[in-house]
Amino acid sequence: MLPPLSIYALTKEKLVGDVMLFGEEGDWKELLSSRAQVELAELIEKAKMHRSAYTQADDVKVAQLWAALTELSLEMKKLQDKLSKVEILAQGFRALGETAKRDAIKERITELFRPKTSTEKEEVEKIVDTLMEF
Repeated sequence: MLPPLSIYALTKEKLVGDVMLFGEEGDWKELLSSRAQVELAELIEKAKMHRSAYTQADDVKVAQLWAALTELSLEMKKLQDKLSKVEILAQGFRALGETAKRDAIKERITELFRPKTSTEKEEVEKIVDTLMEF
């Protein structure tokens, strides 16, 4: 029977890699949440496309990590490009919304005051400008 391990020893040994724990060989990946396990498996698959490169490295494990990091970086750039396009659309919608809001306010204020002179129309514009600040 093995002596009980402290949490620190368990954590420290788990960080080193697969070790004998309580008489069984453990795999650190099994300690991940199921969602994280799926994500890790997908990332490893994506990194495999660079196998011919990282297998030539002096430290294959580190090179494989860099290949995976490269894949994550490419995904982030794709997402940033898509997000930029969505932000442009949102700005357009916001501008259209502001224009529609201004038109609706102006219509209501004009119906309410029925300006006839240019001075009255200017006053309606001032009221609309003030209301647009809210």
